[in-house]
Amino acid sequence: MAGPQEGGRMREARESVDAFMAATYDELRRLAARLRKGEASQTLNPTALVNEAYLKLSASLPETPASQLHFKRIAARAMRQVLVEAARRRKALKRGGDRPLVTLDDGVASAEVRSEELLALDEALEELARLSPRQAQLVEYRYFAGLGSADVAELLGVSESTVLRDWRIARAWLASRLRTPS
Repeated sequence: MAGPQEGGRMREARESVDAFMAATYDELRRLAARLRKGEASQTLNPTALVNEAYLKLSASLPETPASQLHFKRIAARAMRQVLVEAARRRKALKRGGDRPLVTLDDGVASAEVRSEELLALDEALEELARLSPRQAQLVEYRYFAGLGSADVAELLGVSESTVLRDWRIARAWLASRLRTPS
């Protein structure tokens, strides 16, 4: 059973999530729409994606986000998890398919991600995280949160030139992994 102090922190974290969600809802919804662009079976539309991410965040956020940028970082992880869970459910229904190629553009505006591509990307990101956690975080922030290199540099505590260099390396590494069937 949670003590009064722990309950207060959880309530404060939920209230903070509510405030940040209200402030960034439209932006997150536009991002979700770009992430969902081209999905053949849109059982999880952009509004549902943002709402599912909100539910995930409000139920399990261990700390109060320090800033809107920090909240976007956390929201990116939640949206990735929601998308991957939905893709796994669809794949369980379909069963099959080869590993497709995913192109990582600088923004998500041209991203057309199908379920199989998303699962392949998630698996490759997990592998990249074991090799270079910073590069995996960078991809998550840029691809799933739509953050620019300056914001990513601030979140990771590195220079913008390091972010740009790591982005090129991570994209090349992921491209090689996603082209090679396992």
